[in-house]
Amino acid sequence: MDIKFHLALPCKDIAETRAFYLDVVKAGLGRQTEHWLDIDLFGNQLTFTQSGSFNFDFKNYRLEDYILPSFHFGVIVPVEVWGELYARLFQMDLEITTEATFMQDKTGEHLSFFIQDPNGYMVEFKSFKEPKDIFAT
Repeated sequence: MDIKFHLALPCKDIAETRAFYLDVVKAGLGRQTEHWLDIDLFGNQLTFTQSGSFNFDFKNYRLEDYILPSFHFGVIVPVEVWGELYARLFQMDLEITTEATFMQDKTGEHLSFFIQDPNGYMVEFKSFKEPKDIFAT
């Protein structure tokens, strides 16, 4: 079943957000107006609406030996896509955080890294060793 996700988020600046997702991440652009835009992130729809500053509590949590952002979103991609994206962003000298293999040698093992967009959102890109383990318990 090929189901897509939709996530709507506030953003600080439409132009900076558009540039980050199109030029840096190389995502696609969907519908847009002066105050909102849709981004095609690997076939999933992100909608950003300009709203100014915002604040969230409980900014971090611990997973294994890592401190991770509580508020983040991401996409699960094949390992080849993950490697290409990581290499390209790394060569752009962008701040990539928490590049790691989580749950190593366990059900759910996956590669992951985070990058911050212009709105302060942490975007996670991950690739599971075994795709069947994405929702395994």
